Amino acid sequence: MTPAELSRTVLRSVRGAVEERELSVPVPARIVVQPPPRPGCGDYASNVALQLAKPAGRPAREVAEILRKRLAGTPGIDRVEIAGPGFLNFTLGDGALVTLVRDVLAQGPAYGDRSAGNRPVADLVSADPASVGRVSTGRASAGRPGPGARAAVVGEVLERIGAAAGRTGRADGHPALVPVPDDLATLTARLGTDEARWILLRPAAHDPVRVPERPVQRESNPRFRVQYAHARTRALVRNAADLGFLSEPGGVGAPAAAGSGAEFRPAPASAHALHTLLAGHPSVVEAAARLRAPDRLVRHLEATADAFFRWHDDCPPLPVGEQKPLAVHRARLALAEAAGTVLANGLRLLGISAPEHL
Repeated sequence: MTPAELSRTVLRSVRGAVEERELSVPVPARIVVQPPPRPGCGDYASNVALQLAKPAGRPAREVAEILRKRLAGTPGIDRVEIAGPGFLNFTLGDGALVTLVRDVLAQGPAYGDRSAGNRPVADLVSADPASVGRVSTGRASAGRPGPGARAAVVGEVLERIGAAAGRTGRADGHPALVPVPDDLATLTARLGTDEARWILLRPAAHDPVRVPERPVQRESNPRFRVQYAHARTRALVRNAADLGFLSEPGGVGAPAAAGSGAEFRPAPASAHALHTLLAGHPSVVEAAARLRAPDRLVRHLEATADAFFRWHDDCPPLPVGEQKPLAVHRARLALAEAAGTVLANGLRLLGISAPEHL
């Protein structure tokens, strides 16, 4: 279940409460759900009850309880809890994770990209980072740094992100950027194309660009960490093929104890955290386009890579030692593939390579 699907589900519960006169409020056009501000509060949260409390003339927690009862038992939602003054916290069931993985793998390069249907497949699965060298860099004049490399790269990436978000036409102007004194050719020669683009896109528009002396090929470098996470997902697929099995979405928790009546234990928190980030990818692309802020996509990729590594440590996708491949390994491999798909799609929008080997 994606944030958009959960939002529509909550909206239907509000509409149902109004139609059956449990609530007397105008039905909102949309309801915002987002990851909670801290761990331990479910997969998503919404303040819809607080928003409806005043027009309903009732305490927010009372409104929240009405909605909670309506949402309890909804397919894909494991628990709905009320927190604080009336927030609704949602914990998704493992079935929602399986459905998401299946959807991501089915859509592949088109996941999070509404323009995908209008472009050849070859354009979707390969980016040409070197093409940025052909973009006008707006060099500085009279000894002053002009819009230069940063504006060129940000403008190019925003055009691509805007198309992916379904925005037609070219947006006018660029966000007000703190410029960098170096031109693009100098940065690329010094850092390489991928690192140059990453350091220009990572800061928010009002933040300065910090140019390293040289690119660092280790996990302390966020760009390397994201690319390494993608390469790791591809290595898992290759290694699984060598062991004679392929991916199949399913339960990623450890096999349940004999006699428990269940096939798998519930997915661990790290799997739900990764699920939330994968599900949120289309929304992040839309927000980056709407706010003209490619740094949002950069930070999302960093969070996704970090969540992938945490989950990978909790739930190894490959058999260990003499262990035979089980259904859980196929399911974990599918989740790893889905993570790799999101990382590759995001890197492509930024014009940065998604290496198969690293």
